[in-house]
Amino acid sequence: MIGADAIVKCLEKEGVEIVFGYPGVAICPFYNSILDTDIRTVLIRTEQNAAHAASGYARVSGKAGVCAVTSGPGATNVITGIATAFADSIPIICITGQVNSELMGSDVFQEADIAGAVESFVKYSYVVKNVNDIPRIFREAFHIANTGRKGPVLIDIPIDIQNASISRFHYPEEVSLRTYKPTVKGNMVQIKRVVEALKKAKRPIICAGGGVHLSGAVEELREFSRRYRIPVVSTIMGIGVMPTRDPMYYGNVGNNGKPYANRAMNESDLLLMVGARVADRAVSQPDLIISNKVLVHMDVDPAEIGKNVGPHIPLVGDIRHIFQDLMDQEIQKEELHRAYEDWIHTLDGYRENMKVRREPNPAYVDPAEFITRLSEQMEEDAVYVADVGQNQIWSCCYHIVKKGRFLTSGGMGTMGYSIPAAMGAKLAAPDRQVIAMCGDGSFQMSMMELATMRQHGIPVKIIVLNNGCLGMVRQYQHFTYKDNYSVIDLSGSPDLEKLSAAYGMDFLRLETMEKAEETIAAFLKEDRSVLLECIIDPADLV
Repeated sequence: MIGADAIVKCLEKEGVEIVFGYPGVAICPFYNSILDTDIRTVLIRTEQNAAHAASGYARVSGKAGVCAVTSGPGATNVITGIATAFADSIPIICITGQVNSELMGSDVFQEADIAGAVESFVKYSYVVKNVNDIPRIFREAFHIANTGRKGPVLIDIPIDIQNASISRFHYPEEVSLRTYKPTVKGNMVQIKRVVEALKKAKRPIICAGGGVHLSGAVEELREFSRRYRIPVVSTIMGIGVMPTRDPMYYGNVGNNGKPYANRAMNESDLLLMVGARVADRAVSQPDLIISNKVLVHMDVDPAEIGKNVGPHIPLVGDIRHIFQDLMDQEIQKEELHRAYEDWIHTLDGYRENMKVRREPNPAYVDPAEFITRLSEQMEEDAVYVADVGQNQIWSCCYHIVKKGRFLTSGGMGTMGYSIPAAMGAKLAAPDRQVIAMCGDGSFQMSMMELATMRQHGIPVKIIVLNNGCLGMVRQYQHFTYKDNYSVIDLSGSPDLEKLSAAYGMDFLRLETMEKAEETIAAFLKEDRSVLLECIIDPADLV
């Protein structure tokens, strides 16, 4: 057995079913060895998208996604995908080939210090120097990626190490790292303080972040909210923690969130911040949210608690375990119900009276109304992947989550994320409907992956909101620079109908809302790749 064989065997031990990537000489021994296994390989058309696809796979499957690329530019190309996963705490394993060990540091062909380059974007990185370390390193890497605050781990493997003979393959049963002991169980003293705070509160609210999804705590949070009648808002990454139309859910917060969700959080007297970083996109002025209220911050990463705002009750631990322990406490259920009913009635009034009133141009597709109608026709467990830009904000505000998932790039805001992430999601859940929503700008950042979809039979449905410009930047320049637009014109974009035909995809175009229902029905009718172009007003604002 050589090192490359050992890598593949490690992946088999971890139950890996798919590897996304792009081969090159420095990673060829690995790709040669993987041919002798049942692990599926998916050739991505550019390396960044290998990490995005692994991310989409991880978010839907609950397992770490895996990508493998070559050295030098192959490795540097994947950095944006790694950074995107890191910002949203998505567990991926990124394997990079490297030049011969004895040549490292001499600036040879296609050499790059990838471990150094990604230092600030990974939970941990390894440079394999001894072939016999491969089993231990891979066991540790998967453990680190998928425990505590999840995230990407990079393993850089020189080609000579991949070709070297391994003396004995032993895959460790357990991992014990002296400097890595993530807290899982919440401190019971702190949990009891939360219970006492709930008993005293009159206007409690839960703000759920992406950590709820990552910890598998969705059902626990829903049960807690419904049992004790505690309203819920979410960050962008927390969308889907509650079904959109659940009576206890009041929308997503932030600059582009629901006005009534922001008001609910501001007027609460007890804020339970759950699995969220208190970052600027959700909370633009952190100091204001603790004014006249008790802040409880629950997170598995102790570094996040107190980083942006000081909580009154910090609580470190896995969200699922914390909510299980909270519901095990002696809370007087009926007393809490009576205490919060006036608060819920107030929030219901805000939700009804503070709805955003849009005045769309009837000569175009109204993206907000279109997304709502699309959601209503989608399957209950569908996966909706929003890209970045205006399409993301419209999606956050108007997509209806039933029993499915809403995925997007939240922390990094990476354009071009939706198509490769949707491919990964579809491969993780072949029987679920998967839709990628793009703008015409973000679509062109990953449209090469239509070839991957065609080659590997990945039937993702794609929607392009086409306004002929970089809409989010145009909107910013509209307000900030008084319509002095700079470098936002997307003239020269491809004819999407001809592009679809080139890749063997069905194509639909919607120019107004007049035929929206029947077009959406045709788009969703069968489980095959379809590209739907929606013509929207360049002047439309989120």
